[in-house]
Amino acid sequence: MDKTEIKRIESYLREKFKLPSITVRARPQKDDSAEVNIGDEFIGVIFKDEEEGEVSYAFNMAILDIDLPD
Repeated sequence: MDKTEIKRIESYLREKFKLPSITVRARPQKDDSAEVNIGDEFIGVIFKDEEEGEVSYAFNMAILDIDLPD
């Protein structure tokens, strides 16, 4: 994903979740995905999928049991 694409995704996520501290960063040596962070905390990865001329993005976020409230 190029810088323009990453900025568009970042803007979308900030608006959708109403959370200006979300950042999207390129992954070293990967051009089909980007890292998603809230502040300094890594929360997931966005993967780009191109099929038959259409582009979509999938956000993958793992939630650990120890991170859940009691």
